[in-house]
Amino acid sequence: MILSIGMALLGGAIIGTAASVLLYLVGRICGISGIVGGFIDPTTSDKAWRLAFVAGLLVGGVLLARLAPSTMQTPIDHSLSMVALAGLFVGAGTLMGGGCTSGHGVCGLTRFSTRSVIATVMFMATGALTASVMGWLHRSTP
Repeated sequence: MILSIGMALLGGAIIGTAASVLLYLVGRICGISGIVGGFIDPTTSDKAWRLAFVAGLLVGGVLLARLAPSTMQTPIDHSLSMVALAGLFVGAGTLMGGGCTSGHGVCGLTRFSTRSVIATVMFMATGALTASVMGWLHRSTP
């Protein structure tokens, strides 16, 4: 328990530091959907730092899976099509919400953005409701 709390604190500190460094060095908010969206947009000219950021996310995940595989073991008991559909819903939500949890929750809240407070409350409430419904459905199926 204490170890997991410490790991969560460490992870939060790393995310906060990375967001601050990106804002300080590049002058950009660390919103993953905006960074990836700008990277795949053919009209965006600042692709180098976006590529480095996305590559860092991928390489970091691969390194963590190799060095501490127990931290990455999450059972997925849904079909690939269901996971893909969920991903599409998340993508649609980030478009409708004008950003994702990292942009609004990490960066927007620290800037006291009213829009980000509302978006983050909605993200969290929707996530809690979805998890509760999915848990209920999972328990009620034979």
